Amino acid sequence: MDAISKVKAWIGAITDVGIMLLGLAIVATVLVGGALPFFGGVVGNLVALVKDLGSNGLVGLIVLGIIIWVFSKRSAG
Repeated sequence: MDAISKVKAWIGAITDVGIMLLGLAIVATVLVGGALPFFGGVVGNLVALVKDLGSNGLVGLIVLGIIIWVFSKRSAG
């Protein structure tokens, strides 16, 4: 069971770093513009995701709720 908890901690740490990089990409793209080499398409992809969820009505709202629930369960520190 110790190995499983180590794997879970490792995956959680990678997920936390990914979420932090996503936040950095959004802020950098908004401040500098969409011409960043590494972060260029993040805001466009998020806008497309929101548009797709919005066009699916109730199903999109349910999926958005699940996504928020999953990310709210993660600890920030």
